[in-house]
Amino acid sequence: MKPVNAVVIGAGAAGGIVAKELSTAGLSVVLLERGPWYTASDCRKDDLRNQRTTVLGNAFGPEDDGNPRVVVDPAGGVHTFLPSENGYQNNAACVGGGTVSYGAQAWRYLPQDFRMRSTYGVPPGSSLEDWPISYDDLEPFYDKAEYEIGVSGDYSGTPFHGPRRRPLPMPPLPPNREFEILWPAAKRLGLHPFHIPMARNSVPYNGRGPCMRCRWCVGFACEVDAKNGSQNTVIPIALATGNCELRTECMAREILTDDRGRARAVTYFDSRGHLQEQPCGFVVVSACAIESARLLLNSKSRLFPNGVGNRYDQVGRNLQGHHYTGAIGFFDFDTYDDVGPGASIAITDYNHGTPGLCGGSLLANEFIRLPVQMIGSMPPGTPRWGLGHKKAMRTFFKRNVMIFGPTQQIPTADARVTLDPSVKDKWGMPVARISGNVHPDTFEVGEVQALRAEAWLKEAGATSTAHFAGKPTIVSSGQHQAGTCRMGNDPKASVVDRDCRIHDMENVFVIDSSVHVNNGGFNPALTIMAIAYMASAALVRNWNATGYRS
Repeated sequence: MKPVNAVVIGAGAAGGIVAKELSTAGLSVVLLERGPWYTASDCRKDDLRNQRTTVLGNAFGPEDDGNPRVVVDPAGGVHTFLPSENGYQNNAACVGGGTVSYGAQAWRYLPQDFRMRSTYGVPPGSSLEDWPISYDDLEPFYDKAEYEIGVSGDYSGTPFHGPRRRPLPMPPLPPNREFEILWPAAKRLGLHPFHIPMARNSVPYNGRGPCMRCRWCVGFACEVDAKNGSQNTVIPIALATGNCELRTECMAREILTDDRGRARAVTYFDSRGHLQEQPCGFVVVSACAIESARLLLNSKSRLFPNGVGNRYDQVGRNLQGHHYTGAIGFFDFDTYDDVGPGASIAITDYNHGTPGLCGGSLLANEFIRLPVQMIGSMPPGTPRWGLGHKKAMRTFFKRNVMIFGPTQQIPTADARVTLDPSVKDKWGMPVARISGNVHPDTFEVGEVQALRAEAWLKEAGATSTAHFAGKPTIVSSGQHQAGTCRMGNDPKASVVDRDCRIHDMENVFVIDSSVHVNNGGFNPALTIMAIAYMASAALVRNWNATGYRS
């Protein structure tokens, strides 16, 4: 194949931005995506087939039988999961990645999230660390992401956010019924409620119309193209330059290196299953935390016998997701108005600053629940089937409010991705093997957050409540997976530097959630995008038309 300047592996939140930034700067780019380019018409509205309830498979991939994963539980039990099974830790596989089907919450991390070690110290047994960059370093790129991708909302109701140069580009969506119920209750508790920032058009923006407020949002593609992801914002711009070629249904196999330890090409299986080799000047890995680590570990050679970037056994370590905790409240009046997306109001009073706790989370009302999701959330004693079940569903589906938050996980080095020694995917490559758990202090934080969510619901008038915290037996990564190629200054304790370049590789970069040092108490999508803009700026700055200047 004709050599190109860059191969970007993964067309999700980060990879799409990198492809756009490089191609608009004049570099030639091949963008590889293992899944297809879906549209809303490809994905019917099905309770049992979407990106949240995968009972009948994943509407946005990956395919069920071709790419299993192995999970090791704390007791040593080894389990093989398909993508439609709960233990898989799934992330979408398509153009746009998770941004096609996500709920589109677009949060900035707080300044303290980049200084967790300095703020809290290091809990024994954890790998808690500071980032090599600060909130102020990332702020211009948060701003760029908000305006180029498109974010609606309003931060004016809360003092708990970092400095910002300007307001969000779009106003929030009008309040729904749950917002109107929860807002005065939060105020009475002395909290600071505000409109959730969303990568969703509330007004016409960048040539696309506003949200039509349908219930079928999180887990589904948007029929009116008002939910903003890389597939409908930056990737079309990249393709329009003529410098970027998107190749779909192409599974990256390996990064090939030369005798000097530089990447020289990427091999991949094309849509027909044929092995191809694409020569390039540099490689950007943006396949999300589990698959990015897997690709690096599978890229072995004489100079890199343990995989690219893995000289000090750091690739795959510090796997994180979020420990979701919260509460449900049942009311004696209707709380449901069938106005999507549902999630609308949040507080960030509890993300930091609780004595004795390490971090926290935002708390927000949940997206509209699908009926199948309500089955496990009904009041105690509800019949599991029959007329009694139907009556309870008809009553309580319209009279409940859920408040949840992504409690920040305290990372550990033993929560990790390795290669399974025996299980292979349909292309013959070793699959990801996930092991370890989150630090136990995380569960203490989650319990406190769940009780706070319950208190908010009681203040809002709930007649009965139940809180959910739990202690998962494996690291919970899924759509919010992060941390396996940690960013840092010390090559012996991290994988990439502050520009997302692998420490011992001149021309290989990891630009996605893999580089997160911690995952914050927020949905990570906007931070993934901001880092992609920041790292791309460094790439363009250091490119001299023939190669990358390290």
